[in-house]
Amino acid sequence: MAASDRVPVQGSERTLPPGDTRVGDVDPQSDVQLTVYVRPRAPVDWVDAEAARAPARRRLAAREDWADTHGAADEDLRAVARFAHDAGLTVTAVDSARRAVQLRGRLQAAVDAFEAKMEGRYQAGSGGGEYRGRSGGLTIPAELGDVVTGVFGMDDRPQARTRLRRHAQADPAASFTPVQVAQAYAFPAGTTGNGQTVGIVELGGGFDTSDLTTYFQGLGLSAPSVTAVSVDGGQNAPGVDENADGEVMLDIEVVGAVAPGVAIVVYFAPNTDQGFIDAVSTAVHDTTHKPSVVSVSWGESEDAWSQQARTQMEQILTEGAGLGVTVTVAAGDNGSTDGVSDGEQHVDFPASAPHALACGGTSLRASGATIESETVWNDPGDGATGGGISRQFAVPSYQANASLPVNVDTQATGRGVPDVSGDADPQTGYVVRVDGAQETVGGTSAVAPLWAGLTALLNEKLGAPLGFAQPLLYPLLGTASFHDITSGNNGSYAARAGWDACTGLGSPDGTALAAALSPPAAGTAPTG
Repeated sequence: MAASDRVPVQGSERTLPPGDTRVGDVDPQSDVQLTVYVRPRAPVDWVDAEAARAPARRRLAAREDWADTHGAADEDLRAVARFAHDAGLTVTAVDSARRAVQLRGRLQAAVDAFEAKMEGRYQAGSGGGEYRGRSGGLTIPAELGDVVTGVFGMDDRPQARTRLRRHAQADPAASFTPVQVAQAYAFPAGTTGNGQTVGIVELGGGFDTSDLTTYFQGLGLSAPSVTAVSVDGGQNAPGVDENADGEVMLDIEVVGAVAPGVAIVVYFAPNTDQGFIDAVSTAVHDTTHKPSVVSVSWGESEDAWSQQARTQMEQILTEGAGLGVTVTVAAGDNGSTDGVSDGEQHVDFPASAPHALACGGTSLRASGATIESETVWNDPGDGATGGGISRQFAVPSYQANASLPVNVDTQATGRGVPDVSGDADPQTGYVVRVDGAQETVGGTSAVAPLWAGLTALLNEKLGAPLGFAQPLLYPLLGTASFHDITSGNNGSYAARAGWDACTGLGSPDGTALAAALSPPAAGTAPTG
């Protein structure tokens, strides 16, 4: 096929990290699995088109109907299948609702099909193991140019890191069980999350059922129902990666402790852009378990993602909004730089996606239901909350009146991160059980499941899914629904009255929040 008959896959360009070391050639006969995403039959934009309609939490469609209303068109799926067959690749799965076609075949066939430039096998400088790396972009036949929105799996470099922080010398007197954190934040009484399912996305590690039983017995609670779902071959594998195990156990234990009536489904996927995107997509569109909330505690700087990956993830989160699913995402643990060493400030992704409920971190001091002090989490050498102004996403409509600052480097406007916050300081962290031992952990990894658990309680209380939360939460800026954090900084951004790029709207008062979100009683004029 002539070069003129092919077009680029928009945003598929990748570069190799300068700190990674080439260790050998790729095997052209090795087996690869790719995910090709195609366009939706009807675009969805819940930031500016749908969210403004009342009530903001309504859904466009049920999961079972999504394929017919906003999924992929049959002719687009058939076109991708024909292309794959001609290229010597096998279609192993087609999901119209997710807009996804999975392909399998020899690496060389995949390289030829998409004109990929494979550079070799590399050792990740971050200690993430070996991976198959490519550079440059991908191409497809011109007739697929408007059909295909992303191609993932050729490059399998580690894409994300956990947002968990351990502190070996945490003060037990200042640490909390998740139940105590919920008490401090006045999570609504009389709710357990009954009837709700919370999905948790994990890119490694695993949970041990006996550890969960022991942990919840210590809290005086029954262990929640926890189901593992494999995505792209990911498995519940405790005991292999201690840090990833810590993430998995923290997420489950926080959700299960603050919302003991929920069912929990853990979606395990490989730590690649393909695995991450496929896991969120699978959770959002899961017609079997139907989570109303999805918690994500993994991420990486916006700049470490390809444009096609950012676009695809945000589109999936938009679909979640249309389905009434709230997706809570950790905002990062490395302050305003997000751990990037270029001297500039960065925000974490997918927290910076406009349809993600980005969760920042505070340092909490509390006794029972009384908050004694709460400041921005920033401990030199021990981490700090992520937050800042996105370079990739414009200011969404729900932040139009939040008085966002400009990006300190570019002086440009953009999506502000985070939206909300909660206790993340490992020195005032969460007592959890991991791999048979009790420890205290923190990080915004704890805040995403905390808000996921709170959302499940709100869903039960309201009798309807909160869904795309920001259009409902931002009008409550400065009210009793949030504890406004006004002290501290995360590097280049400082706390202030109102929204700030460290803690967003603030930490929650769950009882006040439930009252504010509840529809007015019949015959009662709404307040605002």
